[in-house]
Amino acid sequence: AQPYIYSDEEILDLIQGASGLQPSEGLRPYTYSTLLGLLAVTGMRVSEVAALDRPDVDLKQGVLTVRQSKFNKTRLLPVHSSTQRRLQSYARRRDQLIPVRTSDGFFISDRGVRLNPCIIRYTFIRISRLIGLREATDSHGPRLHDLRHTFAVRTLTNWFRSGINPEQRLPLLSAYLGHVKVSDTYWYLSATPE
Repeated sequence: AQPYIYSDEEILDLIQGASGLQPSEGLRPYTYSTLLGLLAVTGMRVSEVAALDRPDVDLKQGVLTVRQSKFNKTRLLPVHSSTQRRLQSYARRRDQLIPVRTSDGFFISDRGVRLNPCIIRYTFIRISRLIGLREATDSHGPRLHDLRHTFAVRTLTNWFRSGINPEQRLPLLSAYLGHVKVSDTYWYLSATPE
């Protein structure tokens, strides 16, 4: 599938749309707004975010441990301090609203269970229709996985604009994204005209 590269406004609209989910007094709006933001700023796979356990999210150091993801790889992802603060805020709200722990999952539903990647995708489609990113009857459109593509393309573009040779840094991006080979990351160099 042709990747869709989200604009900043579209990402903010998705996060804001997630913040409006019902029930407004429940955990759901906080879960999905934080989860979508995390996908946008880390390029993680949906399955990786859904699989995060509480101990995998180091809220003090700002490091995520992605365990046994695609190709059975485990990797550490440092996150920006603003992301770290948002994850801390979500964890406080989660623990306040659902004080009895029924799951080790970091992201949980209002029932206290780990989120299922299929439900995350379904909710994303509902949010994208709500904000006008997709029409109500569209069976195709921008995908959740395209947040990963957007992250990769923006990282390369920012390096280029900063005078950094993207090809020299490609192994870093490849490791961060959890690719097995650097060649799996090369196609991002031609993903957008820029």
